[in-house]
Formats: sequence, structure tokens, C-alpha cells
Amino acid sequence: MAEAFPATIAARMDHELEIRKSRFLCHLQPVASVAEADAFIAAMRKEFWDARHNCTAMITGVRGDQARSSDDGEPSGTAGVPMLEVLRRRGMTDVVAVVTRYFGGIKLGAGGLVRAYGQAVSEALDRAAIVHRRSLTRVSIAAPHADAGRLDNLLRDWAGAHDAVVGDPEYGAVATLTAWVPEDELERLRDDLAAWTAGGVTPAVGEVRIVDVPAPASR
Repeated sequence: MAEAFPATIAARMDHELEIRKSRFLCHLQPVASVAEADAFIAAMRKEFWDARHNCTAMITGVRGDQARSSDDGEPSGTAGVPMLEVLRRRGMTDVVAVVTRYFGGIKLGAGGLVRAYGQAVSEALDRAAIVHRRSLTRVSIAAPHADAGRLDNLLRDWAGAHDAVVGDPEYGAVATLTAWVPEDELERLRDDLAAWTAGGVTPAVGEVRIVDVPAPASR
């Protein structure tokens, strides 16, 4: 099994819910650094300048080792911390959450705020496209042009069953197929490739890299 790392999201996701006349607008954004997260927070606060609160939580780093949150005027511990805890519990990193609150005139109490801010982030994540990350090994396969299409199809089917990722073929003097494969699946790929080509093609194993692997679409 490939080593797993915290996941992230593929693209921005916005979600709104209303609780006792207060509107909670959650904005999730994938980011590559704390600076990118800070820029997104600043943009959201500028866009929703008329809101009473723009509370934030972020986790960054390949292993999710950097985290920060802000209650932005809500009672201490009732907004940013529960937002951050949802991100942690869901195994996320390189993502920032901003929850904008428009007060509806009815106080929710500390417990109500904790539930509302956490729910806003959780529901937004439910709707986001999740991207998993794995430590995978690069494998290059040089094949005759006449066999490239067949091998590419076989390799893509194989990858779907073995937690691997296939890149786009490159065509030069020969066709080069590239896959990113879990270390413990390398021997199986060698055996299957030999079976597909009657031993005529041998994969070249390269470097190890952390690769984004989109989660399968739900049906």
C-alpha cells in the first residue's frame, strides 16, 4: 500500500447554510502556502466587508504540519477552532476555510456557534472534489508505436485497480508511457507487462514523488 498523506481539494468550493436566521457562507480554497491562504482570506474579507464575522482556519504543508485559525470577533474558541478541527478530522491539508457570518438577530450561544461553524466547513467538504496524495514511484515504458494504444489502455485499467496514476503518452522514436505506481505494486506491474507483451517490454523505474490522486467519482 502506498504511503498516504493528508488530502486536499481540487478547486474552490462555496456553500451556504442558514441557522436561526444567521447566514453562514463557507468558502474553501486549495492553497500551496501560508501566503496564498492569507491572500485568499484578505480577498474574502474585502468581498464580504459588510459581514459581522469572517472566521478562518487553514492547514498547510505536505503532512499538514502548519495550522492557524481566527474567531474574528466571535467568542473565543467558537469559530476558528471548530473549523480547524473539521479540517483535521477529515485529514485535509493545503486548504483554507473562511466562514462569513451574517447575523440574523438571534443569538446561538457558544455551543450553537461551535456546531454552526463546524457544520458549514463539513458540508462544504462533502461537496468538494477531494484529491488524495500518495508516495509513488515513476515507471517509464518504451513501446513500439503499433503497440502503444493497446498498452496504454491496459495500463490505465491496471492503474485503476492498483492505486496508480498514468500520465499522457509521449511519442518520439518510440512511444513512452509513464505511470506513478506504489512501491509494493512494482513487481506486479513488471509481471503483468511481461504477460501483455510476451516479455518484449521491460519498465524502467525512476524517482519517488508525492503525487495527487483524484478521488473516484461517487455513483
